[in-house]
Amino acid sequence: MISQEIESELSYAYLHAVAAKAGMSCKQGDRHDDGAGVDAEINYRGLTSHEYLRHIQLNIQLKATIKDGGSYTDHMSYFMQGVKRFEKLRVNDSEIYKILVVLFLPTDSSEWLNCSPDELILKKAAYWTCLYGADPATNETGQTVYLSKNNLLTPENLKILVELAVNKNIPNYLKP
Repeated sequence: MISQEIESELSYAYLHAVAAKAGMSCKQGDRHDDGAGVDAEINYRGLTSHEYLRHIQLNIQLKATIKDGGSYTDHMSYFMQGVKRFEKLRVNDSEIYKILVVLFLPTDSSEWLNCSPDELILKKAAYWTCLYGADPATNETGQTVYLSKNNLLTPENLKILVELAVNKNIPNYLKP
């Protein structure tokens, strides 16, 4: 595999591990899903704060990068290649939220993953955002996206994201 394919697989592994720890299922999308901007699907079936909704699904677009997310205090930046994908993610056209998850990896690939008898360590972290309400792309090559450092993808934050989704309260995209 080339480096970018490995990065992509690690982003899925990160999402899958976080979802599993949060008690949710994570399914990899197929080629039809990919055409719609969905790399993975998170499903939660259980008690929520909603009166009757107990099954929540999130459609996830996964990205990974070795580029620095910038030296901003409260957010990370990511240049998303391809305007078509960005445009698909910014339009709210479904009952199921579309969430962008970006995994920031170390520049040195030898640091990405370390395994020992005592632990499995995937270096750095992923952040999420919902691009609903984002302005249209301003060029044809890609778009810089900003991800709040508050949106670190952890099992606890994924549970919060599900609660926001069940109540239709995931905030629209805000450019810093």
